[in-house]
Amino acid sequence: MREFTWRARVYWEDTDGGGIVYYANYLKFLERARTEWLRSLGHAQSQLLAQAGIAFAVANVNIDYKRPARLDDELTITCQPERMGGTAVHFVQRIYRGIPEDLVAQAQVRVVCIDTQRLRPTRLPDFLIQALAANEETFPA
Repeated sequence: MREFTWRARVYWEDTDGGGIVYYANYLKFLERARTEWLRSLGHAQSQLLAQAGIAFAVANVNIDYKRPARLDDELTITCQPERMGGTAVHFVQRIYRGIPEDLVAQAQVRVVCIDTQRLRPTRLPDFLIQALAANEETFPA
């Protein structure tokens, strides 16, 4: 699957008292990039919730912090689906700072499709599988 990129700026609210991005806030950047990736495929989170009764929940995340991002830094966040199962999509995500890009953090994230009525995992909908497949010749399971 092709790598998707999304840009963000570090605001005061993202930092600790010293102007360094607080470690948990990197997860927000990763989440927003996945949301924008999904939107780029033509599917907004609100639409999936209202029309299909599904949402996505992070089931697992492993993040390696390489160097700090600071107040006012411009970040590039990438999102690349690595593999897909019946109910889950595994992503590799990276956060870079500036140009030339310095790797700030990288993560492996597994999200699970959830039926919002039952709050249980459910199969990825066909239209989403087709949207994913349309962007790649082969998509390993």
